[in-house]
Amino acid sequence: MGRIISLANQKGGVGKTTTTINLAASLAALEKKVLVVDADPQANASSGLGIDIKKIKNTIYEGLIGKCTPQEALHHTPFENIDIISSHINLVGAELEMVQMSNREKRLRDLLHPISETYDYILIDCSPSLGIITVNALTAADSVIIPVQCEYFALEGLSKLLNTVKIIKSKLNTGLEIEGFVLTMYDSRLRLHNQIYEEVRHHFKELVFTTVIQRNITLSESQSHAKPALMYDAGSRGAINHMQLAQELIEKKS
Repeated sequence: MGRIISLANQKGGVGKTTTTINLAASLAALEKKVLVVDADPQANASSGLGIDIKKIKNTIYEGLIGKCTPQEALHHTPFENIDIISSHINLVGAELEMVQMSNREKRLRDLLHPISETYDYILIDCSPSLGIITVNALTAADSVIIPVQCEYFALEGLSKLLNTVKIIKSKLNTGLEIEGFVLTMYDSRLRLHNQIYEEVRHHFKELVFTTVIQRNITLSESQSHAKPALMYDAGSRGAINHMQLAQELIEKKS
């Protein structure tokens, strides 16, 4: 059974999608079979992995509302060992449609269950909200990785997210764990970034990944070429950081 990990933070711009894409590529390079589930209507994880969403018939939207099977929602990416269930702007409307459905919080879990044994890791890229789609992602997951941007305001919303995780753990998914906090867009030259690093370490201790994702232009450039950093410039700081994160993630469960 593949380990299902949601990458969540209701604050936008903290690096969820960048981390999802590049962690997937690094795990794949380490010979792990990976499925990326794009649960964000912006579909940036899909385009960042070389998927033309205009040509995709069945997406996470069709899967959630029962219009296609899990197998029909699966698509191969151009990269070895990485498959995807892509997203679409229609996912915005799914929240309204799902209100009337039975087990609406568990539909993503039910969608992934028949295919989970095919993969070593399933990474769910969540939207920057705590709506029903994100609740589905956390209900389906074994654990959650929380990317935290090294900016002061990034810390303010963490309590709300952690409370949501606590509620879902008590009511919908008793096995949900926090896999860890990963600090993103870090610049060691900046005093503020070092202060935030120390503050997050102080509060969350062993739950903070040792690996820090440093600020790196290659991470942005690679997305414009629809490639993970590892396939764009394997020697870049961004690629190396995410490979270290993948190795740390694997070692945590070994």
